[in-house]
Amino acid sequence: MVDKIPLAGVIGSPISHSKSPQLHRHWLKTYGIAGDYIPMDVAAHDLAEVLRALPKAGFVGVNVTIPHKETILEIADLVTDRATLIGAANTLIFRKDGKIHADNTDGYGFVENLRSGAPEWRAGAGPATVLGAGGAARAVIASLLDAGVPEIFVTNRTRVRAEKLADDFGKRLTIVDWVQAGNILEDSALIVNTTSLGMIGKPSMRVPLDGLRRGSVVTDLVYTPLKTDLLAVAEDAGCVTVDGLGMLLHQAVPAFERWFGKRPEVDSHARAAALR
Repeated sequence: MVDKIPLAGVIGSPISHSKSPQLHRHWLKTYGIAGDYIPMDVAAHDLAEVLRALPKAGFVGVNVTIPHKETILEIADLVTDRATLIGAANTLIFRKDGKIHADNTDGYGFVENLRSGAPEWRAGAGPATVLGAGGAARAVIASLLDAGVPEIFVTNRTRVRAEKLADDFGKRLTIVDWVQAGNILEDSALIVNTTSLGMIGKPSMRVPLDGLRRGSVVTDLVYTPLKTDLLAVAEDAGCVTVDGLGMLLHQAVPAFERWFGKRPEVDSHARAAALR
């Protein structure tokens, strides 16, 4: 009996914007692996039924993106501690025993991108500021705490969402009102934008940035455009800047390895494939 060609993919709604298919297909081709990675637009009410059917068609796993990253935790049979803490999953493995295993690799991707783009960055160098309090912020905060950042300032346009993070993640988080966000940048060794502000088609970043200090690391999870206004201002201020595309690339590494049995390289070719 011939084994089925292993398939993976990404499920969301909408999904046409996803760069993951170009990236995973690039790796499959590079390593000579017979397989494919397929984008699938699946509505919320069909999600559970589709996921249970996919392994029968040869799928070994899928990525999950907006709006399903939280809902998936209720469908999966096994959920990692990391995904439970973050409250969302982005990677599913379809096990041979029929169980769906859910994990979150966003935090891993964030830290690996940070270490790659700013090799001098050290977790213990000082406080971090996180702009935003959504799902991406949860993944970033979990990974920074795990790395050993001593204190994290969290600021969000809706304060109550930020306070929920402090309840969940503990005493190393300090909540700052959004109107005061500009005042904490000077004390921060790392500044992370996890909001959609500055993305093409979204409002611009209105936080005053004159407090940015030379040598701080500034990273933006937005990667359309690759150089956001935040990164441009930070660069002019002498900060070390890291764009958001690398997080997408690095978060895909553990998923590809689990599905296809090969740990892929994040290099200039992978980056070019994602941007194609």
